[in-house]
Amino acid sequence: MRIAILAHVRQRIAPPFAGGMEAHGWQLAAGLQARGHDVTLFASGDSDPRFRIDPVVAEHYERTFPWAEHRGSAPLIAHLDAAYAAACDRIAAGGYDVVHNNSLHRFAIEPRRTAVTPTVTSLHVPPYDALHWFVRASATPGHRLTVTSAMQLAAWWPEGAPAQASVLHNGIDTDAWPYRATGDGRAIWCGRITPNKGPHFAAEAARRAGIPLDLFGPIEDPDYHAAEVAPLLGETIRYRGHLPGEALAAELGRAALFLFTPCWDEPFGLVAAEAMACGLPVAAFDQGAAREVIGEAGAFAPVGDAAALAAAIRQALAIPRPVARDRAVRMFGRDRWLERCEALYRAAIADHAALAA
Repeated sequence: MRIAILAHVRQRIAPPFAGGMEAHGWQLAAGLQARGHDVTLFASGDSDPRFRIDPVVAEHYERTFPWAEHRGSAPLIAHLDAAYAAACDRIAAGGYDVVHNNSLHRFAIEPRRTAVTPTVTSLHVPPYDALHWFVRASATPGHRLTVTSAMQLAAWWPEGAPAQASVLHNGIDTDAWPYRATGDGRAIWCGRITPNKGPHFAAEAARRAGIPLDLFGPIEDPDYHAAEVAPLLGETIRYRGHLPGEALAAELGRAALFLFTPCWDEPFGLVAAEAMACGLPVAAFDQGAAREVIGEAGAFAPVGDAAALAAAIRQALAIPRPVARDRAVRMFGRDRWLERCEALYRAAIADHAALAA
């Protein structure tokens, strides 16, 4: 198939990944290419050059408009609207069999556009006002919608999802997150250093549980890091930077436990699945889709309760490492995920053909 992947452009689609959406977009492009599809990645122009890139914007907008997204910036909105309008026009004229839309932009899901090119839209976020009603109006024949968890499906359509919507768990290349049979006693937390990811709770819980903790990830909110995270750092609680995937996988494989502390309705939690693939049980806040992803491979605490999370650490350490690895492979293996994507593409294409008949 000739497939256009329309990415979001807040960050580069390139390692080291800023977050789960970037990892998802990169793995999707790499996986589909490996399966013989002709893939064009519509993303920021500074994304990974190993792919054929059709630039939506020249560089990711967090560089051009740092933090503007969080202020409702009119110049940023105009910049993205113009860029996505042009990209959607190029896709419509490009003769693609299907577009996999990860953009989180309203133009890509307009019925007048999905009527031209069969489209699968993956929603990686909870419903929010800027997109919610556009998504609900877009559930038309030829447009398939996916969410990453059952919790997210109910959030988008509390009255019941339309036939075009389904759960598509994110996939990981479990070979890239190699299993190790033993750990060295450390805990690891990784993700963007922002309040809604809760690294300061991970640090406080590790201190209470008496377990060393290494934190990894980009410091997206320097003020938060300085005020809430840095004061907790010391000999046993360390911030160790933002690592590429191979180096992070090596660190995870050596560790004993993963801490996952979402302070918002995290729709999936890719980092938890990656850690589980390395054999790490998880101590997590019971928020968003955490329980759906982690299941029997973890122990849970109420969100924001560092003392309860410390108790969950002690419980999770008793979970055998093969339990975590098996769940990651069984539920989130990349081949299973890509097969589901291909099935969705075929369904969207068939819908279009039926309408044209």
